[in-house]
Amino acid sequence: MENFIVSARKYRPATFETVVGQQHITGTLQNAIKNNQLAQAFLFCGPRGVGKTTCARILAKTINCTNLSAETEACGTCESCVSFQTGHSFNFHELDAASNNSVDDIRSLIEQVRIPPQAGKYKIYIIDEVHMLSANAFNAFLKTLEEPPSYAIFILATTEKHKILPTILSRCQIFDFNRIQVEDIAGHLNKIAVRENITVDGDGLHIIAQKADGGLRDALSMFDQIVSYTNRNVTYKAVIDNLNILDYDYYFKLTDFLCSGDVSQTLLLFNEILNNGFDGNNFINGLASHFRNLLVGKDAQTVQLLEVSETIKQKYLAQSKSADLGFILTALNLANQCDLVYKNSKNQRLQVELSLIKMCHIPSVIQLANQPTATDSDQDKKKTLISSGSRVVGKSESPKIEEQRTENQEVGKSESLKVENASVADLKDFVEREELQDLPDHLDIPLPTKAPEPNRPITLPKPSTGSIKIQPLSTNTIASLIPSLTNLESIAKSDEDKGPKYITGNEKESFTEEQFLDLWKVYTQKAKDADKIHLYTLMNNDPIINGTEITVLVENLALESTLQDEKVDLLNFLRSALKNYDLQIVSKKGENTTKKRIYTNKDKYAYMVEKNPQIEEMRKRFNLDINP
Repeated sequence: MENFIVSARKYRPATFETVVGQQHITGTLQNAIKNNQLAQAFLFCGPRGVGKTTCARILAKTINCTNLSAETEACGTCESCVSFQTGHSFNFHELDAASNNSVDDIRSLIEQVRIPPQAGKYKIYIIDEVHMLSANAFNAFLKTLEEPPSYAIFILATTEKHKILPTILSRCQIFDFNRIQVEDIAGHLNKIAVRENITVDGDGLHIIAQKADGGLRDALSMFDQIVSYTNRNVTYKAVIDNLNILDYDYYFKLTDFLCSGDVSQTLLLFNEILNNGFDGNNFINGLASHFRNLLVGKDAQTVQLLEVSETIKQKYLAQSKSADLGFILTALNLANQCDLVYKNSKNQRLQVELSLIKMCHIPSVIQLANQPTATDSDQDKKKTLISSGSRVVGKSESPKIEEQRTENQEVGKSESLKVENASVADLKDFVEREELQDLPDHLDIPLPTKAPEPNRPITLPKPSTGSIKIQPLSTNTIASLIPSLTNLESIAKSDEDKGPKYITGNEKESFTEEQFLDLWKVYTQKAKDADKIHLYTLMNNDPIINGTEITVLVENLALESTLQDEKVDLLNFLRSALKNYDLQIVSKKGENTTKKRIYTNKDKYAYMVEKNPQIEEMRKRFNLDINP
């Protein structure tokens, strides 16, 4: 039985040309050799399995080659190259710093450096995993590394550059190795398969390349494993079975269910995935990556960012055309939120299922948001549907409000409403009287806060023009509507899904400083009445007014946090009262010059000394300390 050599060793590059995916480094080294500009020390750093040690060995062999080719490659036939390849070269020394990391090991290396080469031009010392050296070993190595003999070249290799002393880094030429691209790994595996007469599937090779995460050695190890598993017939199905990877088809099928709003099939498919042994966290991460690929496939300029095979790429392009952009963005946000809270959740399966149910209701929300705007020429009379549970307004066509009351109407019965031609101001008046406060935020109507008088007769002037325009919902607004549509508040309520809503408007009326300060004092009194002590303390100082920018001085982080929490309500109050929606509030760190507040024991002591200086004399006489 022949000795089997793994592909990572059998097909290890022997020349710069055969190095995969590191052309920026191999080209630099070749030019340095060609121009005789070799540094005294090199540092190769980067992830595992990307070719650091391989490039170090190729460089060591090439600089001592006596018969370089025109492309600055080692010939492989001269005495130096042959002795290097057989492991008998006295000019090449390789040290594993993981097991030889003491001061004595470095001193032994330094003693060897003093002996010049007997044959060849240079003596090359490769120190692998150099970050494992102890601090004392690094210090013992510093002087030799800074001023080595002219014939000595050091090549250091590490996966953790941040652990190396800055004094070592400053004495080396640093080369950062990149993760190898998926296409480069797949192409290299295909070349090996051709040489070994192995039948391969392009999609399967891409899966191996993606799973390797930029490391060619990992990819070759997985390739050997799958070749043995499949008896030299590497297929896509065999790869995902052997590497325990979730099939692309699951995600494509799941996205179709989500786009059609099929909750039942979505949950059944997720249950099937769990039964196949896949983890919920890996599933939600894979789903987020799937939505990211769909988003990338939406634009012809970003299609190149799809690191998949050509067959899978066509599937992504086809599904990205059928999927709405708003759906993709909202679903991607929901998947990301689920990933963030997954590990801290006690019921992790429910967390994923809840996110999937929300995703299923995205299309219906988008459909409601994109309903056509009503025009004034519509003759059909339709009632405006205002649902306080879902905060979604149904299709309304030129709202016209007429209210007819009769003097003989019984007390306690609700008045009959007839939707007729009405302006925005009339609708606001109607909302105020009927206490309907659940209009959606995307209607550009500042809602009144004054309580209506009961049983007040209502007379609405006939408006000349006016209509309410329902603007398309943004992605964040869509995400905030989903829990209401699915009636999921009783199960889980996420604060991220519904952020604060600023009142928006177009008024830009001017105001005086006195008007602003009067309103500021009114809000300050409201804070005091509501027992909001921190807010009352913050607003006790007059702000700095610069046009529409209001600067509030804060003394510490606690007050700044209080301002941020109250900022939305304060802005809404000031903007509505002053009828100027350009108002902005910013905070600035500053000291309170009007009153010095007493917080700590030292502040209390300083205050007492200020009132009675003899206290300080007593403290010194009795040698007393102040408790912090």
